[in-house]
Amino acid sequence: MEQIASIAAPVCTTIAALIVASNFGARITGYGFIVFTLGSVAWALLGLMTGQPNLLWQNVVLTALNLFGIWRWLGRQARIEEGAAVAAQESRGVPGKDLFPVSILAKATLVSSEGQEMGHCVDAMAGCRSGKLDYLVMSEGGVGGVGETLRRIAWADCRVEGDEVRSVLASSQFRSLQEVEPDHWPAR
Repeated sequence: MEQIASIAAPVCTTIAALIVASNFGARITGYGFIVFTLGSVAWALLGLMTGQPNLLWQNVVLTALNLFGIWRWLGRQARIEEGAAVAAQESRGVPGKDLFPVSILAKATLVSSEGQEMGHCVDAMAGCRSGKLDYLVMSEGGVGGVGETLRRIAWADCRVEGDEVRSVLASSQFRSLQEVEPDHWPAR
């Protein structure tokens, strides 16, 4: 049993850290906390079997925190995302504006006028008084933020469809947009 725990503990912890750090949404993050829980239980067992009380008690506490993470991401946050999705869906059937959850602007895929994936939303800038969106900052290329290129795209050139942001720009037009520095976005 000690050998199983000594293998499972670091493997589960590493996989869970990768899942949570990837930020793929509430459900995936919640599953990451399930894996973290398995890891902390394995570490606690290892601490118990090897006579390491500090390792045992630290991971008892971490197990409680991981259970909170499961509730937070698979319970509360998943329900909030579901509520937003229901409101967006129902808004399509009533007169007026179609709605979308603004949180999508921090993770949606940007699709060109030709239907090609061009990048992913990083964030959006809106007017403080009007609440109207001015532009999106999009990430193109790279892995995990390393080697990526950020570009500003005017909100007037975009629309939300489902879980995607569609652009009127072609891929070549998007790639010709000026790059944005990660720590210095334009005021206009």
